[in-house]
Amino acid sequence: MAHSRKSKSNSLLGDAEAVLLAHIKPGDHLTIALSGGIDSVVLLDILAQLSRQIPFTLSAVHVNHGISRNAAGWSNFCSNLCAAYGVSIHVASLQIKKEAGVSLEAIAREERYRIFSRMHADYVVVAQHLDDQAETLLLQLFRGAGIRGLSAMPLIRKQDSDTAPQILRPLLEISRSRIEAYAHKNELTWINDESNDDTGFNRNFLRHEILPLLKKRYPSYPKTLLRTSRHLSEASLLLDELAAMDSENCVVSGLLQVERMRKLSFARAKNLLRYMLSQQGALLPSTAKLEDIVNQLLSANKDNRLHIVFGHSEIRCFKGAVHILPKQSSPQDPEQCTWQGEPCLALRHLSGSIRFTHVKDQGINQHKLSDAPVTVRSRKGGERFMPACNRPRRSLKNLLQEASIPPWQRNTLPLLFCGEQLVWVPGIGIDCEFQVKSGETGILPLWDSA
Repeated sequence: MAHSRKSKSNSLLGDAEAVLLAHIKPGDHLTIALSGGIDSVVLLDILAQLSRQIPFTLSAVHVNHGISRNAAGWSNFCSNLCAAYGVSIHVASLQIKKEAGVSLEAIAREERYRIFSRMHADYVVVAQHLDDQAETLLLQLFRGAGIRGLSAMPLIRKQDSDTAPQILRPLLEISRSRIEAYAHKNELTWINDESNDDTGFNRNFLRHEILPLLKKRYPSYPKTLLRTSRHLSEASLLLDELAAMDSENCVVSGLLQVERMRKLSFARAKNLLRYMLSQQGALLPSTAKLEDIVNQLLSANKDNRLHIVFGHSEIRCFKGAVHILPKQSSPQDPEQCTWQGEPCLALRHLSGSIRFTHVKDQGINQHKLSDAPVTVRSRKGGERFMPACNRPRRSLKNLLQEASIPPWQRNTLPLLFCGEQLVWVPGIGIDCEFQVKSGETGILPLWDSA
């Protein structure tokens, strides 16, 4: 293995350095996604040299998907390789399970990028290259993908979370043949994933059966397809700009309004919903499903409580507004938690927590809470409440309706009880009997939902 005998005269090393100098700054932390295959081993060798020249902090992450019987050996290889380079490595072990209707490759990719999003670094550097780009475009074409799916992989991509490192692909315009030549010339060692030879996988079928034929007739097809992908990326950006303009007219307080959406053409309405789903981080449904959702939205009246589930997301309508939500789990029997004065009460079954603060002239009279155990539980039905002292006690059901709280949220609100008397309801207030008087300091609960 040769760690440092290459020079900038090596064109691959120079190309990678140019990409890094254009996008990172000295002192950044780069984490390489190291599979142990030839592409990522070459990238590690290059980054190890450049980390001393630019300079930047370099570490590695290896994801053991637990699919191959050789997975443990690959993890050991990557750990030993990083030790030889003096690079720290984090090995993440997963147990991937096949899901109906979803390819194992897609599940593995999703889990892999979930790990990447949790890395403490400025960039996660992956070894995708020019040939990967061409293969991805063709696979997406055969799947009937739209413009977004056919767009080129970007050199730099932000992940969903603002705190997650960006994805950086410095080899994206480097061909597989140049990477292999570099590895052989510098006597690098790598592992071979036996699944890469299995033509039962679509990508491998393209790589081993179809693309060699294409290369005979169209030797520069990877660069040509890259150019096509970039044209489509530009078109995708323009569609996003159009959707952003439409959202200014159709979105109120973060919610898409069906009545305003109806003023758009069907194609623009579909483009807008696709954009909104993407902004929420939802996995996009198929073309047929997306069109069905738009048709249902456009035909729904204002009182229609539309509920559509797809993938890990769901769409609900309430008073003409579209709510894009994570798919809700089946309702469980109400749990009861006891509050014993702690400043924060976590309610995992309701996916949130209640914070208790002390505020003058507001909140609950803490002395009245000492008369009976204080508990938090969900709605059961039949509760009555009097948040305004100048109005009679009324059913909680009516109060929630008047407050325009969506129906699916009403049974997941944490209700604070003293004994059997309802004291506090998020979004509604505190019962008159428990409110502090002027000049007193009270306990003010605040509900933080996930």
